[in-house]
Amino acid sequence: MNKGLNRFAILVAGATFCLIIAGALVTSHDAGLATSDWPLSNGQFFPKMVGNLFWEHGHRMVATTVGLLTIGLLIYLRVREKRQWVRRLGVFALLAVIAQGLLGGLTVKLMLPLPVSAAHATLAQLFFCTTVSVAVFTSRSWMEARALPVEEKGTVPLRYVCTAALVAIFLQLIIGATLRHSATWDQHMPAGLILAHIGGALAVVVALGSATLTVLRRHNGQNFLTRPATLALMLLIIQLFLGVAAYITRLHSPSDPQPLNPMVSITVAHVACGALVFATTIVLTLRVFKVLHGPVLGVVPVARAEVRSLDSFQTPAGMLR
Repeated sequence: MNKGLNRFAILVAGATFCLIIAGALVTSHDAGLATSDWPLSNGQFFPKMVGNLFWEHGHRMVATTVGLLTIGLLIYLRVREKRQWVRRLGVFALLAVIAQGLLGGLTVKLMLPLPVSAAHATLAQLFFCTTVSVAVFTSRSWMEARALPVEEKGTVPLRYVCTAALVAIFLQLIIGATLRHSATWDQHMPAGLILAHIGGALAVVVALGSATLTVLRRHNGQNFLTRPATLALMLLIIQLFLGVAAYITRLHSPSDPQPLNPMVSITVAHVACGALVFATTIVLTLRVFKVLHGPVLGVVPVARAEVRSLDSFQTPAGMLR
C-alpha cells in the first residue's frame, strides 16, 4: 500500500464531489447558458464573473481542476500501483472525465437538450463513484481485509442484495437527473417524471434498506461492513427528508421572481446527498464482495483454502486482474 497514493485518490474524489455540487448550482440557478461559448466564456479564459456567469464559469474552472487531478492520479497509479486492474481503473477515470467535459460542451453548444444534460449529470455520478472506488482499492483497510470466517447466510446472498441496491440507486439517479433538467425554475416539473422519481425512491428504500439492515443483522461487530452500511442508512434517511423539502420548495418556485436561496440550497443538498448515498453503497458492495464468500455457482460451499485461491474474483474490479 502507498499512503500518498491513497491520499491523492481521496483528494480527487473530494474534488469530484465539489464538482457535482458546482454543477447542481448551475442547474438550480438556471445558469447553463450564461455564455454561449465553450470552452471559453465570452471569448475569454478568465472573464469577469458576474451574475450567472459566476456559477457557469466557476463550474468550468472546478471541472478543469478535476480533469488535471485525474491526469495526476493516472500518472500516480502508473508509477506506484502494481495491480494492473487498478491502473486500468485509472485509465477509465480519465476517459470518463474527458467524456464528461465533452458532454458539458455539448449542453452549451446544443442549447441544453434534455438527453445530453441528463447524460452529463448521470456521468458525473459515475465518475465520482469511480474515484471513490480507486480510493477504496488503495486504502489500508482494503489491503488488510481478510475473508470473514463465515459463509453467506440466508436464501439470497448479500452480494446480490447490495448489487440490487446499486442498480436501484443508479436508475433513480437517471430519473432524478432527467427530472431536474426537464424544466427550469420558473416552470412546473412534469407530473409523470415526479411520480417516477417517487416510485424510484420507494424502490431505493426497499433495496438499500434491505441491504444495510441485513449487513447489520448478520455481521454485527464486523466494522469493515457495518460502518459503510450504517452510513448509507443514515444518508438514505437524510436524503428522503431532503427530497420532500426539495419538492415543496420547487413546487412554489415558478411564482418566484428568480431562483431563491431556499430552493437552490435544498435542491443542491439533495443532489449532493444522492451522490453520497450512491458512493457509500458502492463502498459497501465492494467490501461485501471482498470479504464474504458464498456457494460457488449455487452448488456447495468451497473450502476456505480454495476460496482464498479465487481472491482475484472477489470483486467486480478483480475481473480485470
